[in-house]
Amino acid sequence: MLLFKLAWRNLWRNKRRTLIVVMAMGMMMSFLVMYDGMILGFETAVYGNAIKLSGGNIQVRAIGYEDSYSANPMLPMGDGLDVVQAIQAQPGVEAVLRHANTGGLVTNRAGSFPISIYGIEPEIEAAVNPIFQEDFLVDGRLLKSDDEDMVFIGKGLADALEIGVGDRISMSGKSVHEEMRKRTMTVVGIYDINLTSLERQGLYISLSEAQNLYDLDENITEVIVYTEVTGKETPIVEALEDSITGYEITTWKTAVPELSSTMEMKNAVMTGFSVVILSIAAIGIFNILLMAIYERTREIGLLGAIGLKPRQISFLFLLEGIMIGIVGALVGTGMGYLITLVLGIYGINYGFAVDMMDYLALMGTHIYPTFDINLTLQRAGMVALISTIAALYPAIEASRREPADALHHV
Repeated sequence: MLLFKLAWRNLWRNKRRTLIVVMAMGMMMSFLVMYDGMILGFETAVYGNAIKLSGGNIQVRAIGYEDSYSANPMLPMGDGLDVVQAIQAQPGVEAVLRHANTGGLVTNRAGSFPISIYGIEPEIEAAVNPIFQEDFLVDGRLLKSDDEDMVFIGKGLADALEIGVGDRISMSGKSVHEEMRKRTMTVVGIYDINLTSLERQGLYISLSEAQNLYDLDENITEVIVYTEVTGKETPIVEALEDSITGYEITTWKTAVPELSSTMEMKNAVMTGFSVVILSIAAIGIFNILLMAIYERTREIGLLGAIGLKPRQISFLFLLEGIMIGIVGALVGTGMGYLITLVLGIYGINYGFAVDMMDYLALMGTHIYPTFDINLTLQRAGMVALISTIAALYPAIEASRREPADALHHV
């Protein structure tokens, strides 16, 4: 405790110097916290919506789905209500959706196009799926649960078929018995998410219409889970595997592996960037502690003369470096939290960049940074560790001073 008290007192003997280092480290730490918050907000806006459009965070389907040769195998899994109930009991779940999907064709005078047919519950879907939000509706209206012979399509498919709202198309889809069922459908609405390739891949009909058309009765083919935080699916999947049996449970990392690779690369780059920033702070700590040794040579000699062993003197200077790191991390965390809190309320306007790249259309016009306590603790730990490493050499150098020589130092 004596060494702790001495280290803390020595830290504030030169307040100006210590405050400069603490503020420098605090600003770097706050920058990292703010940048982490922006990246998380960006992931939620772009990756989160991309995952929603690509099949959700978690998918629950009948056994054999992943091994099927078909892109959309018609494998009934019951009504899925037991799965929905089990999922809703888990923390971190934003929404649970029931789908009846199959593959097929749409045909008109402009040609034939292979598509995926999604039977959905529109009112539930509209709360979380970007496609069913008014912002992306460009013509007609949204789909309703009681719609019959009605389809909701993307602008990319509408342009390819050269059709608009009110026009009719021929839709063929595979039923439970592997038979192709054909039905003439009316376009009720058109959405535009600025991703033509995705808009051409599928169309939407009501769940009840899909069940009637493809002999599903009350069955569905999948349950989709949207989580509150992208990347936190593992605990939910583990809990579901313990509570329900007879289903295949996968995540977006299986469905969209390229997106998973992109996020992992981003995390690696961000970690490397953090190390560089904090290494710069380490140089400052190293310089200050080394200068302190030369300024306090006689003091070091006095400590040795009154009985402190070299390892205790070394530990004293090491404690000073650790304390500077801890104080800097605390100051930076507080500053970063306040900045992230303000930006999380008002958002960052990225409307000017929406038209630059297709995927940016998914994030809307604002990004809302979020504060991740676990990631912030990791950054704070890095600050403390780097400051400790930076203090090692000065601490060792202090322990090498001979008391007699140090006391006569001028």
